[in-house]
Amino acid sequence: MVLLCSERPNAPSGFDKIFEVLLSQGRPAPRLFELHDRVQVTVFRRILKPEVIDFIAKADQIYQLTQRERIVLGLLAQQDALTARELASILELSSADSLQPWLKRVLDWGLVRGSGRTQAMRYFVAPDLLRNLNFNGETTLKLIEPHRLSALVLEDLRRYPNSAISDIHQRIGGEIHPKQVKRALDELIEKNAVSFEGSNRWRRYKAVT
Repeated sequence: MVLLCSERPNAPSGFDKIFEVLLSQGRPAPRLFELHDRVQVTVFRRILKPEVIDFIAKADQIYQLTQRERIVLGLLAQQDALTARELASILELSSADSLQPWLKRVLDWGLVRGSGRTQAMRYFVAPDLLRNLNFNGETTLKLIEPHRLSALVLEDLRRYPNSAISDIHQRIGGEIHPKQVKRALDELIEKNAVSFEGSNRWRRYKAVT
């Protein structure tokens, strides 16, 4: 059996990335065939719905979507609707109950809507929402993923070397919790991507060139 998307929360998958990229480009999901000595992946070039590209790009900009959320939005934006059972099957999940981490936030934000109950629940992106990008929201970095925050901090330090953490925090976004910025800096230091001088309030950071 070929697993397209792992249910383990932190398990990266090459198939996940293929799905994410193609679906966010408005293209069909790839077809996978497991042969006796290899796995064959068929990627289709045609774009099914050009509007899907703008929809996911705008949603990602506003809500900082996870990879799972981009995948599930791409699938639903290309379909009239999918039942919980159908969606779980496409994602190679063990049951419809496993959809919760994929759908919870996009349902809360109104990007995806549902009708029905249990495995007969049907999920869909409202046609007017997809066609007109008619959803509201303010761009926020509160939900930024750790790897994106690290990249943002590193780019900031390349532009403004020898910066205090308070200055970094102010430049990249005051809505981000200070502990998130500190954690990103610590991880970059562990990777030897960032160095520092001084201690406590006098500590200054810079990108390692």
